[in-house]
Amino acid sequence: MFILMVIVFIIGYVCIALEHPLHINKTATALLLGTLMWVFFASGDPLSFPAYTAFQEYLLYHPDTTFLSWLTHVPLIEHLGEVAEILFFLMGAMTIVEIVDIHEGFGIITDKIKSTKKVTLLWLISILTFFMSAVLDNLTTSIVMVALLRKLIGDKKDRWFFAGMIILAANAGGAWSPIGDITTIMLWIGGQISATNIIVTTFLPSLISIIVPLVILSFTISGNVNRPVSNTKSGYKIELLKRERYLVLILGVGALLFVPIFKTITHLPPYLGMLGGLSILWIVTGFMHKRRSENDYNWLSVNNILRRIDTSSILFFLGILMAVNALQTCGQLGILSSSLDKIPMEEPNKYYLITTIIGFLSSIVDNVPLVAGAMGMYNFPTDHYFWEFLAYAAGTGGSILIIGSAAGVAVMGMEKIDFIWYLKKISWLAFVGYLAGCAAYIAERAIF
Repeated sequence: MFILMVIVFIIGYVCIALEHPLHINKTATALLLGTLMWVFFASGDPLSFPAYTAFQEYLLYHPDTTFLSWLTHVPLIEHLGEVAEILFFLMGAMTIVEIVDIHEGFGIITDKIKSTKKVTLLWLISILTFFMSAVLDNLTTSIVMVALLRKLIGDKKDRWFFAGMIILAANAGGAWSPIGDITTIMLWIGGQISATNIIVTTFLPSLISIIVPLVILSFTISGNVNRPVSNTKSGYKIELLKRERYLVLILGVGALLFVPIFKTITHLPPYLGMLGGLSILWIVTGFMHKRRSENDYNWLSVNNILRRIDTSSILFFLGILMAVNALQTCGQLGILSSSLDKIPMEEPNKYYLITTIIGFLSSIVDNVPLVAGAMGMYNFPTDHYFWEFLAYAAGTGGSILIIGSAAGVAVMGMEKIDFIWYLKKISWLAFVGYLAGCAAYIAERAIF
């Protein structure tokens, strides 16, 4: 079963990549994959799994527990809780963005962007995403920027291309901020990095990882984008006061900005801050529209907006993350991490190579268990170069494949981007940018 789990994961991954040729929805594949991985884990011989050690430790305090009972009540529940945090965070962020959108709040911003030249717009959106991601986080920023794209670009393939660059910019921006990516948050909370040092040491490599693709595209793309014919998602049109549009935009952006502040002050999970911000926006908009006609009120209500949330992308998240968590719990990812440490090279080149490989792997499997494995394997002091480079690599490496990061999965679900299309059009740019950032970090450390 141990080897079978790896084989099935690879087959499922290929099916997701070939969604359109196979005519099998990627969400269905991901959910089936997540289910099968835990079924194989539960039906295998416990003695053949590295996870059996954790089960034996649990038996010391709960001697009457069976392996299956431990599996379903400890690791499975723990991982489901971790995944649920991400899903509720995603649902809250998507709902806030939809509230702002239906109130035409993003139109206030897009009306000020007059250029339709592809190169100019690409630089503007990418740089804006890069810095927003450091303040918010890469997942929230991606959701917001895709909503803006829908107001700026009408053609689907053009919007896909810009959305692909948003993924690169969001992941790059999140890598140099202690609150910009889940892996940097893990390293920051775990004491492996300090906030000031990670900004100083990884800002330049992260910036280069997005600047290099932008420079390449400046010489390879031309022309103008076509603006959408209509900003409404249906024929129903409501006249909104300018102050209402501004109020909802300010409250929506404020709710998103409140999340990292909430986490810093309370030390509670970010999804609670996101849901709290959503509740305030929900209450305010309810009072704002209470005097409108019943049809208008129902159209602008959050109850209606919740029906427009892309549930398919949320379920896709659930399936993929649960499948990866099964590999983490069973021990396959731990064996992979341990094997990297056996590379016969001298320090620091050995750890440069290990970290670079981890970055590549984060485009295939979730970067959270990879970074968690590295945190458990190594005992380097705070702000050691390994932790700095790991924050960069794990954050930006996921951009190489669209399902290698939370931002990528969210954008893929929102815009229905094809895996193969991304592989052909965006992956090579992400790969070149990733290597350029790696080289920049190594050179920066050699000089300073």
